[in-house]
Amino acid sequence: MAVTAKPITRVVDELSRLPGIGPKTAQRLAYHLLRSPKEQTEALAAALTELKERVVLCAECFNITERSPCELCAGPDRDASRICVVEEPLDVVAIERTGQYKGKYHVLHGALSPIEGIGPEELKVRELLHRLGPETVEEVILATNPNLEGDATSMYLTRLIQPLGITITRLARGLPVGGDLEYADEITLGNALAGRSRV
Repeated sequence: MAVTAKPITRVVDELSRLPGIGPKTAQRLAYHLLRSPKEQTEALAAALTELKERVVLCAECFNITERSPCELCAGPDRDASRICVVEEPLDVVAIERTGQYKGKYHVLHGALSPIEGIGPEELKVRELLHRLGPETVEEVILATNPNLEGDATSMYLTRLIQPLGITITRLARGLPVGGDLEYADEITLGNALAGRSRV
């Protein structure tokens, strides 16, 4: 005998497929949507449909956009001699928020992870190398995450790009602003010492 109506079970099942949403949270969200006004639920459904229908990948940098090429690739004020390589589209958003970078981007859509079966073929590596051929790129900034997968991806890309004679840089690592030395782990503190700069 079914205790929960099938439509609710279906919504709970679909919501629980989302990252960070377990069965209990999915259940709370489903019941919240059930209690919400019909217009609110319809607006959410329409927004999700529009997301899938209108959002595409930029043909140049592979960032998510409504039109290709995206604003960042088509912008005449962007420095085409620099390409910042990131793992995910959200990384572009984070770097753009700083207002410090005016070059172009390349989104890999992941990082190398043999355990999860993610190799170079699953990432936009071939497309990156293709961009480095005809474009007058002077510097590639590897802005992968400072973890095992990000470091492996960075080392792999370095081996592929070095023979092209392009300058390769990596984001600096170190202590966060407002952080205390006593709370820093050994790796972070070591990176801060190694990447110290003249004052």
